[in-house]
This record gives sequence, structure tokens and C-alpha cells, in this order.
Amino acid sequence: MKTAASRGDDMKTLIIGRDGQLGSELMRIIDGAVGTSRRSKSDIYLDIKNPNSIEDIIMKVSPDVIVNTAAMTDVDGCETSPDEAYRINAIAVRHIARAASVVGSYLIHISTDYVFDGSKGNYREDDVPNPVNYYGLSKLLGEAYALSYDDALVVRTSGVYGVKLNFPLYVAKTLRAGGTVKCIDSYYSPIHASQLAMAIKEIISRRLYGIIHVSGPRISRFDFAIKIKERLDIESGKIIMENERKILLANRPYDSSLNNGRAKRILEYRFEDIDNGIEMLRDKYEVI
Repeated sequence: MKTAASRGDDMKTLIIGRDGQLGSELMRIIDGAVGTSRRSKSDIYLDIKNPNSIEDIIMKVSPDVIVNTAAMTDVDGCETSPDEAYRINAIAVRHIARAASVVGSYLIHISTDYVFDGSKGNYREDDVPNPVNYYGLSKLLGEAYALSYDDALVVRTSGVYGVKLNFPLYVAKTLRAGGTVKCIDSYYSPIHASQLAMAIKEIISRRLYGIIHVSGPRISRFDFAIKIKERLDIESGKIIMENERKILLANRPYDSSLNNGRAKRILEYRFEDIDNGIEMLRDKYEVI
């Protein structure tokens, strides 16, 4: 564990996965953060599937804080390539945690609502996980590896969206082109990446441990799409409900929404509602 002096403004934070939805926001708001990238020309190139690469980078940087945002998030892709999902979502975390323990870093590992089966929704941190697809299983294994290290926190989140291509931007782009958006009848608790990043920044300063849920309010994907169409004043295109089995390979939890009560009680950061999150997309939508 790093000394108290190293937890001040001069803390060195390593973002694993700097180019992703969340990683790019963390790089933007955390002063002095350094980040790994899978792009070969980046300053800190990291092959997340290479255990030696993971440990070498962490040993070299010797960060005070590590935030692991890297993951294989393609749910159907995880189903068809389970070995790759296991390497990225589980084995990589084991090596991150091991290296963190050697250099004394505080580890924050980002996980998902898909560790739950979706049978009840509004999941709390102490609810028993029961994933229904390989993505959720691989992420649950990653949680176990992260929490095997004492100085670690697992942040479960849901439906992260922002400046990069994601469900809300897919909806906006498809509707604007006059297309049809097909939504499965399921519930989750999406959150804008910038909101999640701000919460994580505060978590770093508070040094929380265990598991915490950081998410937005519960909503169905269909209702979320309708809100996007209305809030962004899109008149073209249409939104329909589709049977999950017709369009998806892997099973999805029906209601994987997270209860973020603990985060609201502990953190000073005030979470925005879904309408405000959609408004944050307006500038991006206008250039699609």
C-alpha cells in the first residue's frame, strides 16, 4: 500500500483502457493520469491478453491508483469466443491485481450489471450474482480476482454511454437516417460516462473498498429510445419492440438494474437524471 503522502494531489493514476468510453473521460478529468492503449503507437501500449505485458507496465509505472476499464463487452462475441473473453475479463484482472499488490497500488476494477440473472432487478451490492451469459460469467470471475487483493474496489455499472458509439448514439443515428430501431424488452440503469468518471474520481479520494454500484435510474431500453427520440427532437424513423430471441445470440437478463443507494449515501457527487444525460449527447448527435 502506498504511503499517505502519495495520496495527495501528486498521485499517479494509471487508466487501463484509456481509449474507451469511460477511460477517455477519466483521462480528461484526472490530473496527471496516464493511460494504456491497445494502439501500437501509443505512449503506453498494452496487450491486455498478455500477462507479462500487464505486469511489466504496472511495475514500470508504479502507480498509486489503477483503474481497470479494459474489457471485452461484446456480449454475443463473448458467447462465441469464450476463451478470449476469459483472458480479457478474468485472467487479465488476476495479473493486474497481482502487480498492484507488488507495487502497492489502490485498484478500482470496473464490472457490470450482467453478473446478475435479471430475475428481480434493483440489485444491491450484497445480492448473489448469477450470470446468464458468458460475458457476465467472465466479468464475475474478474471481480473475484480483483477482490482477492485487499486494497481493491469493484465498481459495478450499467449501460455506460457517452461520446463514443453506444446505444443512445446508435438510436439517434438510426432514427435520423429514417431507419427502425429494434429494442428488446429489458430494463437496466444506464449512466453517462462523464457522470461515472466523476463518481470514480471522488471514490479515489475516499478510497472505498469492496463493491459499489454506480449507475443511473432504472429504465427499459424501449423507453430510453423513446426519450432519446423526443429529447433530441428527431422526427424521422421509428422504434419497435423486438423479441430478444430473434435478434440476439446470448441470453440477456430481463431486469439487471442496479440499486445505487450506497453510492448516493457515501458520495457527494449528485447523479443526473436520464433527461440530463441525453442532453449531454446533443452536441455529439448534431455532428453525426
